[in-house]
Amino acid sequence: MSNDIILQCTDLRKTYVQGDLNVEVLKGVNLSVSSGERVAIMGASGSGKSTLLHLLGGLEKPSAGEVILDGENLNKINGGRLSQLRNQSLGFIYQFHHLLGEFTMLENVAMPLLIGRQSIKQAQQQATELLKRVGLGHRIKHKPGELSGGERQRAAVARALINKPKCVLADEPTGNLDSKTAEQIYQLMLELNEELQVSFLVVTHDPDLAGRMDHVLHMEDGVIIS
Repeated sequence: MSNDIILQCTDLRKTYVQGDLNVEVLKGVNLSVSSGERVAIMGASGSGKSTLLHLLGGLEKPSAGEVILDGENLNKINGGRLSQLRNQSLGFIYQFHHLLGEFTMLENVAMPLLIGRQSIKQAQQQATELLKRVGLGHRIKHKPGELSGGERQRAAVARALINKPKCVLADEPTGNLDSKTAEQIYQLMLELNEELQVSFLVVTHDPDLAGRMDHVLHMEDGVIIS
């Protein structure tokens, strides 16, 4: 693990306005993730974990505080640069795979490369290689509806890693899987972390997954308590 900080936030806050009511979800979060580091975030539902990931990934804007991704302040770049930075430096894995049902596995995994303006030939070649790496070489022409839950989640992991991002943000990546399939996803994530030196920041309720991370942070009522 390197000492190079890939992702960090300072005094991060988020308040949602609902009519006359202000709901303070994040109340000043500070954290950093170094190159190759694996960090788990645990906490009860409603503690602010998923909101934190959304802010760190540039999917939402904070009410206050800063997010620095690969040396750039997300508050100070325009929408085009933010999209480019997210495409190049971040990968996303969700509890539900969010694969596009009308596209094949090859097309789903290659899509981030195509968005980054790589040629179709190169994108398909890289996607094929990574799908083979995650055990889906025989499924590249299949669509999501033709795969098992575990296969779809492996494809989602491949899609998150296709651009060789600096950091992967994962929100309950095994929350919808049985224990055997979840174990396969654990192993896959750990192997790819070591091979590619990509960092992982994982929100999870799963103590087995959290126990395989380098550090475990606990959130409660919008703050990190340990």
